[in-house]
Amino acid sequence: MKMLSSAALAAALVLVAGHAFAKLPPPPPQTDAQKQAAEAKKAKAATDAEKAKADLAAAEERAVKNYQSNMKQRGKPIPKAVPMAKTGAAAAKAGSAKEVARS
Repeated sequence: MKMLSSAALAAALVLVAGHAFAKLPPPPPQTDAQKQAAEAKKAKAATDAEKAKADLAAAEERAVKNYQSNMKQRGKPIPKAVPMAKTGAAAAKAGSAKEVARS
């Protein structure tokens, strides 16, 4: 009995493993309508990202103005802005812009 259940379990695992490693067929090519919808979606995402960036900048400005006005009301000195060190792609982009400006 134990041998039969072990054999059945092994057979089931072999069948399941075959389906687990099967490749899916490639998706069908997109139609013109689907391509246009994808482009429209990409354009909308870009405009949404731009709007979110602008909203973030506006919120940061409001926060800074609020902080500075609170410091003035308390009679404390307002700390000067410290420039952030550029890292990664921003530093490379800024470096290439400086090289162009020099030439």
